[in-house]
Amino acid sequence: QVQLVESGGGLVQAGGSLRLSCAASGSIFTFNAMGWFRQAPGKEREFVATARRSDGSTSYGDSVKGRFTIARDGVKNTVYLQMNSLKPEDTAVYYCAADRSGTGTRLVGIEYWGQGTQVTVSS
Repeated sequence: QVQLVESGGGLVQAGGSLRLSCAASGSIFTFNAMGWFRQAPGKEREFVATARRSDGSTSYGDSVKGRFTIARDGVKNTVYLQMNSLKPEDTAVYYCAADRSGTGTRLVGIEYWGQGTQVTVSS
């Protein structure tokens, strides 16, 4: 059993930055894809970013490309999400996600979820 614990959320003004962290209780080497999803009130959970161990590739949702950067640290068993140029529409609960064998971009492939951290961007 792996536990994912997010931190780093908070309130920030539009144009500002935040860095989210996701610490895993076990080794993240067992998971090909580690990443982030988010869910705003009244909306479905959506893919944000993922980083894959198999080929070192990363993927981003269209709405965050060029603004967010994901990184995984296998030594620290931690995944980070650097969020720059934040917009009010980025306001959501951000969830860390672990996908053992897939690409990490689809909800159905996620095996473990964190509890979520709130990000609020004021205009």
